[in-house]
Amino acid sequence: MQSTLDQEQKIEILDERVFGGRYLSFAMCGGEFGIEILKVREIMGFINVTPVPQTPGYIKGVINLRGKVIPVIDLRLKFGLQQANYTKETCIIVVDMKNMLTGIIVDSVSEVMAVGKEDFESMPYFRNGVDTKYFLGMAKIKDKVKILLDIDRVFHSADIAMVEELFKQKASGL
Repeated sequence: MQSTLDQEQKIEILDERVFGGRYLSFAMCGGEFGIEILKVREIMGFINVTPVPQTPGYIKGVINLRGKVIPVIDLRLKFGLQQANYTKETCIIVVDMKNMLTGIIVDSVSEVMAVGKEDFESMPYFRNGVDTKYFLGMAKIKDKVKILLDIDRVFHSADIAMVEELFKQKASGL
């Protein structure tokens, strides 16, 4: 169960980011999700990703984005969902995650949507220990429910540190 502090922090986040916010909507594993549009830097079709040895399975590798090498993460695998074959609908969304450009692989991108206070609902409490810290809440848009992700919380600081260390090693020629 969430502590009072967690609930207060979530309310503060919601006031600043959800109400009146715009989100990029995307599909993944049959569900619909949203990421703050201000975090999105680019949307591109799926391209070949260069694998990086000794990384967790959800880190698919790196791509060269206009001369800058960025990590690419399969969001399905990060969330423990079933891996899917990449299709012509599969996209890489380049996001600014804690001041680091990162590509996230999703099944498809839908639209940019506005989320107002009347559209928002908090995440329900799940008894089986589902960690909802990755989610800002849910948006009820056009008779559908879209889960709003807090992209800065999706990846643990250990994940970010590992990717940064890999890039430092690669840059120094190790």
